Amino acid sequence: MMLLLSLFLGFFIANVLGYGGGPASIPLMYEEVVDRYQWLTNAEFSNMLALGNSLPGPIATKIAAYVGYDVFGWWGFLIALFATVFPSAIALILLLKLMQRHRQSQVVKGMTLLVQPVIAIMMLLLTWDMIKDAVGSIGIWQSLIIALISLLALGKFKIHPAFMIIAAFAYGGFVIPHL
Repeated sequence: MMLLLSLFLGFFIANVLGYGGGPASIPLMYEEVVDRYQWLTNAEFSNMLALGNSLPGPIATKIAAYVGYDVFGWWGFLIALFATVFPSAIALILLLKLMQRHRQSQVVKGMTLLVQPVIAIMMLLLTWDMIKDAVGSIGIWQSLIIALISLLALGKFKIHPAFMIIAAFAYGGFVIPHL
């Protein structure tokens, strides 16, 4: 019973405080899932995040569903998913009504703009942890080459991220073991 409560609280907190949606809540989920409760390792979280990003749908719900199921089966799946979706849905309805009423307020405008740099730093820290993990497992040169190819493919050539993730899986599965 305590584990189900921990699942609920971990995903509830991460998603209620994850201003900006799934990508903004990923570092908060990481904090709960990897650092606080140790349900997954850093490498497991990175793999789950990569696979989850290659599938359709919101990333936050996929993370909750996977971790919940992995930790406590179908009950964990339901609790983590509920903690992720329900509070955000209710908060969205209530906050949108409030913001519509005060949309010209400088306070509301300031709040929404000033939280963006905080979210950017959280994403950078999560990225740094993933880079360290990649460098530790495949080395600095492989990591840099893959990062550069990904940057060009995603930024310059506008290749869909799902194709890049599939290519990385293929490279990791068929090339890396033979190096």
